[in-house]
Amino acid sequence: MSKFLLRKKQREKYELQNKERSEEEGGVDPLSLSPAHSSLNGDTPKDYGSITSLLNNEWEVRYTLKDVFNNTNTNTTSAETNRNNVLRGIHDQSTFFADKTRKIDFVLVYEDDKSDSLDNPGFTLDLESNPTDRTPSPNIHKKPGKKKQKFRLWRQKFLGGLQTIGLDIESDVIAQCKNNLHFLKLHAPWGVLCRYAEELNLRAPLQAHPNQELNWTEWILAKLRLPNPMWEDVPNRPLDYYTCPFKTSKIDRFLGSDDVENFFSRAQRSRLVYEILSTTAFGREKKGEVGISRLVEEGAYSAAFPLHDGSYEHPGNDTSPSDLNARQILYHYWARWGRWYKYQPLDHIREYFGERIAIYFAWLGFYTGWLLPAAAIGLFVFLYGFFTMEQNVIAQEVCSEAAKNVTMCPLCENCRTWDLHQICFYTKLAYLFDHPGTVFYAVFMSFWAVTFLEYWKRKSASLAHHWDCIGFQDEEERPRPDFAAKAPYLEKNPITGIREPSFPKAIRLRRIAAGSGLILLMISLVIIFILAVIIYRTLASIYLFSSPKTRPIAQILASTSGAVINLMAIMVMGRFYEKLALRLTNWEMHRTQSDFDDNLTFKVFIFQFINFYSSILYIAFFKGKFVGYPGHYKHIFGSVRNEDCGNGGCLIELAQQLGVIMMGKQIINNAQEVFIPKLKAWWHSQKSKLQRIGGSQMEEDYKL
Repeated sequence: MSKFLLRKKQREKYELQNKERSEEEGGVDPLSLSPAHSSLNGDTPKDYGSITSLLNNEWEVRYTLKDVFNNTNTNTTSAETNRNNVLRGIHDQSTFFADKTRKIDFVLVYEDDKSDSLDNPGFTLDLESNPTDRTPSPNIHKKPGKKKQKFRLWRQKFLGGLQTIGLDIESDVIAQCKNNLHFLKLHAPWGVLCRYAEELNLRAPLQAHPNQELNWTEWILAKLRLPNPMWEDVPNRPLDYYTCPFKTSKIDRFLGSDDVENFFSRAQRSRLVYEILSTTAFGREKKGEVGISRLVEEGAYSAAFPLHDGSYEHPGNDTSPSDLNARQILYHYWARWGRWYKYQPLDHIREYFGERIAIYFAWLGFYTGWLLPAAAIGLFVFLYGFFTMEQNVIAQEVCSEAAKNVTMCPLCENCRTWDLHQICFYTKLAYLFDHPGTVFYAVFMSFWAVTFLEYWKRKSASLAHHWDCIGFQDEEERPRPDFAAKAPYLEKNPITGIREPSFPKAIRLRRIAAGSGLILLMISLVIIFILAVIIYRTLASIYLFSSPKTRPIAQILASTSGAVINLMAIMVMGRFYEKLALRLTNWEMHRTQSDFDDNLTFKVFIFQFINFYSSILYIAFFKGKFVGYPGHYKHIFGSVRNEDCGNGGCLIELAQQLGVIMMGKQIINNAQEVFIPKLKAWWHSQKSKLQRIGGSQMEEDYKL
């Protein structure tokens, strides 16, 4: 509490100093110089009456860059103000505005018909005035429909809000057969970037220090004096810095503050502009008509994306590695099949994509590396079972000549008896998964899982410290745009004294309880699907046993086909539930993005755990335990007996179920990640005639 009061006291002191200085200079309020803050010049305290005033955090910003730079210490040495020279490659000129100076931070794209009376090439966007001012074209053929008119009004208000904040906008139009493709390029000036960087607590560099990150495998190979094939010298490695939250009032303390064009990286600039796009209203705020995501979802814009740094293709052997852009470095040294065994350039990934994407790939590489010893020991245990198969006493007895004279009870009401010798192959196969080595492997995997988790905690903490992600205060996290737009009440913050949008906790708890009921309903559907698969396997076994051709493999066919059907149900239910969980979490009205992510993750984890593992747990612990005995069999319904294990036991069916679900899930997920995006891009290209555009990075990225 004292920390927040101290910050408030410091802010009030700074406001008083600004007011006194403005009066000495002629009574002109510095805030009046900024159009974004012109609404703050009144005597009445500003409340959070709308999402725009809330998310722009107007009450906190009480100074301009002009005031800050007037007080900058001119005696500061260049060594303290200039960031160390870092090679960043050659910039693609198509990622800049027409003046080749201002960077394109974000791109908005929309399509329209040439025959529309509005939003066609005859309507020009005056970037120096209100973007709603357009000059009608003489080539007017018909009046657009209501939906297109609504989209036009939304775009006008949205672009007007962006220009009010201070973004620069440049428009390009590409004429196609029936449509015009509009590209709106956005650039955030230095002042806008500084204001939002401070609001988002973006960290800025204070001092560079050596990056001495060392991989444990690299250390071991160095001690053994062995060559390390996994190491590779990746050019343009980002420097490490001591950082702190960005403050405009202390701009002279940060490295590189004199280079306003390159002080913020492209990833940081895109993040800041996306924050502006996400918090700008285009319609009625209480209806949630806020943000670029909603505009793209409704269809007012076809796409919204930041630009890549240029082409990913290597320009040739004549080009120096230091002249490669960040995208070319990542593709050439990381995102290729030939680099699968190399160390991941996590610092490059973090600089290009941000910390969240980099930490994901760090986890993926860490998990894959830790799977190698588990896979090696698992292979050794499997080979042990394979070479000791003939020493299995149970298999020897079942496969002996005496077993041919042993008759077993039928497995279903209409089935015939069977000889014990028929399961000789299944008994040997089951030994591969159930021998003394598997007990050792189960114990090993228990210790492996605990050790992996602890070392990942250590690794993630090391990366968080290395990337300066530690120290974020939950109290300082900004409200989500959707929450601020839909919150029905305004309540006074006891710390800042400012009225903020709020949502009653009791109503939120009731909504969480209602959502929990829907989650239980979905879990019940999963159990119903499992029962349906059980009935299917039972009926399929009876049918296959009735045919002499399929009788020897009846159990295998029934269990395998049942596992495939179960996999399809799992994937469909999983996709449906993910959308349901997202809607439920939005409905619960969580204030911050962290609370939103935590609740969404919890819902998805609970359901997916039951969805994927319930059938496996059933086979492992319940199947065959409630069958009964000859003369007193238990039935599901009618004459259909409870499902029993196959001739070789439940372990083979468990292995089948695990194999089908785990490998099938990986195949489907990989297909969705690799082939589905390519198919969507191809369809998008064919539908919009995108094969006719290209050349600039903006157009190439739109094809993606």
